Amino acid sequence: MSSADPRTGEPSSSRRRSGDGVWPEPFVEALAVQVAIDASKTGGRLSVAPAVVAVFQVCSSWRAISQSELLWQSLTRRVWSRERRRLLTWRAEYAHCHRTGRNFRLRHCVHSTVFIDPTLACRRLSLSDRHLAAGFLDGSVRLFDLSTADLVATYLPHPGRDILGSFSQSISGVLLDRASRLVYASQDGDIHVASTLNGAVHAARRVRVGNAVEDGTLVDFAGCDRWWVGLFAGVPGRSLHVWDGDTEELAFVGGSLTDPDAVIGWHMFTDSGGPVGRVRFSDPATIVGCTGSRLQVLSLDDPEVVLAEHGFRRGAAVEAVDACDGRVMVVNGQGIAKVSAARTLEEVCRFNTIRRRPAGVQQQAPVGERPVGCMNWGYAVVCGPDGGVRLWDALTGEYLYTFRERIAGSAGAVASDDRRVAVWCGETGLHLWDFGQL
Repeated sequence: MSSADPRTGEPSSSRRRSGDGVWPEPFVEALAVQVAIDASKTGGRLSVAPAVVAVFQVCSSWRAISQSELLWQSLTRRVWSRERRRLLTWRAEYAHCHRTGRNFRLRHCVHSTVFIDPTLACRRLSLSDRHLAAGFLDGSVRLFDLSTADLVATYLPHPGRDILGSFSQSISGVLLDRASRLVYASQDGDIHVASTLNGAVHAARRVRVGNAVEDGTLVDFAGCDRWWVGLFAGVPGRSLHVWDGDTEELAFVGGSLTDPDAVIGWHMFTDSGGPVGRVRFSDPATIVGCTGSRLQVLSLDDPEVVLAEHGFRRGAAVEAVDACDGRVMVVNGQGIAKVSAARTLEEVCRFNTIRRRPAGVQQQAPVGERPVGCMNWGYAVVCGPDGGVRLWDALTGEYLYTFRERIAGSAGAVASDDRRVAVWCGETGLHLWDFGQL
């Protein structure tokens, strides 16, 4: 017969045991993280918060553990890929990321027109927490402060460097990295770096002088936390160049992705025609290169080895090629977007980016009016020739909505991060949608 508890009079075998004794705090935190990972895989990032909240409803001891900053730091990093805290606590940081992601899905945003100059043609856009950078056909780069929408710096091309052609200094890539640097490159192969540390804007310095005879035309340029990658067309066997962003030294040259487009690459110095290809980092160690006819995936561990490759029978609209969070999106000539796991090219989802037309009417986009698009952690943004900016779920292919504000013309460039969407239209300028203000 079991003895009674002298404090309650209940049999000791029937007492509810302390959660702290059975479930140590590190175990509960590990359980919550695993629940978060499972929920993210099955239902997406927005399903994580309800799942984790359910875990902490078990008892008061577990609810107390939910205040752990280490727990919310781990959850924010794993679920939202946030390495730096911008708010006072990691719990507040996670809540802000979740709220912003939900705003994306529900179309809760603030729209503004940041900059208008109909004489300029924008080629590339890039976003950071503090700044928006735009690179133009004339070789200039403009930097804007997102908190005020003010133009804070203009970087002009070097005079007399256009000897290769009138478009040799056209911007082929612009990025704002986590080291608070603006990095931009032009078609002649020049690369410039300017510091934006603590909001102060400094003059740009040229860290690489291009050699078009040896490399060809730099048709696209991108970067991640440490690495920069350039896609060249013009010289066989030198399609990809990879630089160490910390040392600014060239680390790899090789690849044949753009060998069939060599002639078009040379013409880009004197002709502002359509783009040859795009190059992106799908994650910090994986490079995705795409032309109108072929997609290749390479690893920085061994860039000479192609991890996966895919050819396009109907061609790809390279203006709508993007990669993020281990996935890549490609839109083909018929407007069908396909999102795939980058390293294997296994299909995640697909959707039609062209508005449905009456029966018997061809669905293919008119020549010269291909879609322009990008992708962030969970959503795909595609701008159509009708001025509509549309959003899809990049994990399921579900069409969500068209932005209320039209850009009144064809988009020239588009970019998105986990909070904002930026679109350039020649007629109405630079548009910005902010999903994190509400």
